[in-house]
Amino acid sequence: MNKRIFAFLMIIGFLNSCGKISHKKFDSEIWKNSNLNTEENWDLRWQMMNDLRNKNNLIGMTKIEIENLLGKPDENSKTVYFYYLGYTEKGINTGRLSITFNTNNIVTKINVTQG
Repeated sequence: MNKRIFAFLMIIGFLNSCGKISHKKFDSEIWKNSNLNTEENWDLRWQMMNDLRNKNNLIGMTKIEIENLLGKPDENSKTVYFYYLGYTEKGINTGRLSITFNTNNIVTKINVTQG
């Protein structure tokens, strides 16, 4: 077997074993109104995360724009909003989106964490 084909198949196998890549289309109203305590919604926000990041340039948005898009944060400090993402589909791991603002209330950084 050609070494390139073998390497390609190994990469595909590795990526497939790392878990499902989230693929649900981001919907602002569903995000804001979802009850993450119900079994069918446990991973809803996690599933929307890639589409949210790919189709919405969060960097540069204001706090008001973020709240219009995502709703009020689940937790917050003066400079960071935290949104619970639910289960990450990797065991009992959960995810969280953190959005950091500068002193002018403009998004300067976003971070998605598991744990």
